Order: sequence, then C-alpha cells, then structure tokens
Amino acid sequence: MRITAICCTLVAVFGLLTAAPVLAQNVKITPIGSHPGELCANDRAIIFEDPTGVRFLYDPAHNVTGGDDPRLGAIHMVLLSHMHGDHVGDLKLTAPGAGTCANSERVPAPNSTTAEVVAAKNAAMVMTRAIGGFVGNKVEKMTGSKPIGFCPQTGGATTVPVATVCASQTDLGGVFVAKTAGASQGVEISIVYASHVNNAPPALLSEAQRALLKSDGGIVEYGPATGFVVRFSNGLVAYLSGDTGIHSEMKTVVNEFHKANLAVLNLGPNPGIFFSGGRVINELVQPASVILTHANEPVTEGGKLRPGSRTAAFMKLLKPASHLALSERTMEFDGKGKCVAGC
Repeated sequence: MRITAICCTLVAVFGLLTAAPVLAQNVKITPIGSHPGELCANDRAIIFEDPTGVRFLYDPAHNVTGGDDPRLGAIHMVLLSHMHGDHVGDLKLTAPGAGTCANSERVPAPNSTTAEVVAAKNAAMVMTRAIGGFVGNKVEKMTGSKPIGFCPQTGGATTVPVATVCASQTDLGGVFVAKTAGASQGVEISIVYASHVNNAPPALLSEAQRALLKSDGGIVEYGPATGFVVRFSNGLVAYLSGDTGIHSEMKTVVNEFHKANLAVLNLGPNPGIFFSGGRVINELVQPASVILTHANEPVTEGGKLRPGSRTAAFMKLLKPASHLALSERTMEFDGKGKCVAGC
C-alpha cells in the first residue's frame, strides 16, 4: 500500500512538472492603442511575442509616441502591411490617453512611426521590398547609416535580435523566418494578398514629389497592399489581415493552405469588411478565434463594448470566439487558436 501511495505521489508530481512548460507555451498578444484599456477609433498597432522570445510589432500606425515609447519593450521585427498614413504612421501619439477615444491627440511624424521604431529598436523590417525601400530610406536619413542590406540567414532563418537594421527582402508569397539564438524552432512569416490600395501619404513625400502628383492628380503606390500569416512555435497560425476587402485567397491560401486558427481582422470601413466580414470569418478563413481592431470608431467605454457601435452589431454575426484589441491588455493564445488568458 505504501509503495502504491509513493508511486501515485511521484506520478502526480511528474505531471505537474511536465505540465509547467506547456502552460508557458502561449503566444502573447498586446495591442498598443491610444487609450489604455480601450479599443479606440485610431487603434491598429499590436505586439506579438512567441514562447521562444521572438517579439514583433505589427503596423505601428498612429499608436506610438515614437521609437522610444516605453510600452514597446524589445522589438525584434516590425511588420508593415501597407503605406497608408494610419499604418506607416504619418502621425504619432502625443501621450497615451491624450485626446478622446474617438479622436486621439497626435502630431506629425515626418519620418513615420514605422521608421522611428525600426531605428530605435535596431529591428528587422518584414515587409515587401517596395515598402521596405521607402521605410529604409527614412531610417538611413534619420541615423546616417549605410544602405540597409538583407537580413543575414543561417539555415534559412534570421537570428534575432539582429546586429543592425536589415530588410527581409520578401514580396507577396514570400516567407521570412526569425528565431532566437538556441531555439530549435523559429517564427515563420508569410506575406499574403490584401485587396486594397497602397499609396503613400503625401506628408511623407518630398515637396517636389507632392507638387508633381498634385499637378496630375496622381498618387504613388508602393506595390501591393498585403497581410501576413504568422506560424508561431506553439502551433498557433495567425492571419493578420491588413486592410482588405473580401477575396478568394482567404479560403484557398489562408484557410486551406496555411490553416490559420486565429484571425486579426481590420474592420474597415473602406474595404467593406463591416459588410462582408461575417462570411470572411465564418465561411472563408474559419479560425477558432478572431481579434477585432481598426474599427474607425470608439468601440469601448470603460473597457466595455458600446452596445450601439457597429462593432457590437458585427460581433453578433461571428461564429468563432471574438475578442476586442483593448490597448495594453495582453491576451494569450494556445496552439489551437484559443484564448487562454487575458480575454
């Protein structure tokens, strides 16, 4: 009897010990918005942290006070989906909580918040070559550095943190892998299609170029707008939609090929996802969970969903578990796309 009791005790202890690492194998997702604890009209930026320690910022937007924003912490990579000012960041936040949730207080960011974060964090730029060329040029002018080169790779992966600012040099359909030193597995980032325009904000162009465009009523596009599919080391596969309308690759590429189990959906309103997003999530992407952001309206008040908001109406259409990207609140997701903490 005593031997049986000891064995049972050892089995229980072993179970606790082996369970401990599993509890730590979650991806941490922290939105960075204009007002702490809220999802506000101008919110877009999100930080992701893999269990191995790889950390990246997705679309810095108007949501940071600059490259030295203390909320950022270590940033190994910066992902940018497209060149619109509310994503590349032609304005920056004066301070968290400044202004209103409907209209945060911002000032011009002549180099873009994306370039400011890349330069301050010595980060790898993961974006198409056209977008990376624009952002890299801003970084070079800010820092006086030499032309930015490719991110060095060993065995098909770039070890982060990188020694100096570098570019992924990927395009639509390309894959970039980042890993921490000693990690057996990296974070795999694929660039996918987004149905949207990709013109640069005039405020970030030279005076000569602005004048030329104005005379012809033109815009400068920097290749295709994009989204991302990120495969984390714990098995989570996150679709970062970027700004996009509904399109067939949401099913064929994002769902059937990548098998995304989490969607981070930009709501709109320009591409019309408020109207088509129910089908996008329920029938095309079919994730286990969805995080909603980029609503262009104050979605919450006191951290609670505003019942009369367009976002509240939209959430009623969704079959998967839906979560709001509340600023500075960290959510944790397991490998199956389920939120296990912070939601």
